[in-house]
Amino acid sequence: MTSPFDPQISLALGTDLPPGPEVDEHGDAELPSCFQVSELATASLKAATREMAALTGAPRATLDRRLASMWFDRTLCPVGWELPAAWDPIAGDYAAQNGWIRLHTNAPHHRDAALSVLGCTADRGQVTETVSTWEKAALEAAVVAAGGAAAAMHSLDEWAAHPQGEAVAAEPLIDWRETGICAAPVSMQGLRVLDLTRVLAGPVATRFLAGYGAEVLRIDPPWWNEPGVEPEVTLGKRRAGLDLTQSADRATFEDLLRQADVLVHGYRPGALERLGYGGRKLAPGQIEVSLCAYGWTGPWAGRRGFDSLVQMSCGIADEGMRRRPAARPVPLPVQALDHATGYLMAAAVLRALRRRQASGQIFSARLSLARTGALLVSGGIRDVTGAPIEVTEADQSPQVEATGWGPARRLRFPATLDGHPPRWDVPAGPLRVDAPCWRSTLTAG
Repeated sequence: MTSPFDPQISLALGTDLPPGPEVDEHGDAELPSCFQVSELATASLKAATREMAALTGAPRATLDRRLASMWFDRTLCPVGWELPAAWDPIAGDYAAQNGWIRLHTNAPHHRDAALSVLGCTADRGQVTETVSTWEKAALEAAVVAAGGAAAAMHSLDEWAAHPQGEAVAAEPLIDWRETGICAAPVSMQGLRVLDLTRVLAGPVATRFLAGYGAEVLRIDPPWWNEPGVEPEVTLGKRRAGLDLTQSADRATFEDLLRQADVLVHGYRPGALERLGYGGRKLAPGQIEVSLCAYGWTGPWAGRRGFDSLVQMSCGIADEGMRRRPAARPVPLPVQALDHATGYLMAAAVLRALRRRQASGQIFSARLSLARTGALLVSGGIRDVTGAPIEVTEADQSPQVEATGWGPARRLRFPATLDGHPPRWDVPAGPLRVDAPCWRSTLTAG
């Protein structure tokens, strides 16, 4: 079954290598939206699955379209405990003088930045009243300048005419760059992936790789936490903490970086260079796959952002409001830009590994949430169709996962290779609980 996104994704990955086996799709479901969200879920996960099959030599791959849509949402079903709230109480959409603006306040420093601009306490009523006195673009600019995260709502037409919208439209879905030569053989088993990503898109990519044998080591600074998504994004990974402002931790990080086969990160353009790790000086044969929010060119290339903010900026939330119709912004039913970008990042890692095997050439790739948003919009817009998908007993894996918060069952993964789903040996758990070293080094010690 071909979706409107399959040809674009295939072209973005490249036509230089034979494609993997056709993925046998079954099942059906459609998330409620005026955009083809479920088709995007299926297409992006199918791309990663097909690349994995091609790399590992699996002759047969299957994909459950219903579960693909479900894995774009929460996948963990706690047994005897509750998942943490997904959003900070202040996060959300607010009516300004001339339209809507979204404040993203899940990170404490982002909440502090927004409140400092507004000059009020962390009370939603006060925030609502104060935002109503601002013009939306002025508030957006002030919050961003203060180190926060916010997005004024644009229509699709407004975004198309916006300098950043024009820049994103001109970018490739996957921006490939040849960065070196390495003749060393590579396989998924024991592949070392250094994960410097946060929240959702990048961690989705590394979660997928971990399920097929990659050794994923996630590194976080001492001050970072993301309780709303940790049960989702830490599955299959060891998780360490390092402070790159400290010389000893920098030395440890540089040693890890030298030994990594793949670096996956979500630093904004230029941020890694400012930390002193640009130019591939430490690991010239390494595959690097990175993402940002608003694209790699244009006036907003360095702007911090998240899926929900990009949906506001690029017209998705406005179109959802118009098509519903509704009195306030209507985002996608899931964080589809995050998840789809994550699976496209995983597919890019796998395609780069295949290229390395075939020719010894090292390719790195860059993706962005905004460009994935453009991919979704390109699939067309219609009246709202679909319905929420209810989790059934049959949707859940029979195994109990001993997470760091308590026992849970996870939704069955949508994809199989030769009849087998991915296997994650490390259950989900809190950040910074492991030593900052590769598992093989720990075992040898």
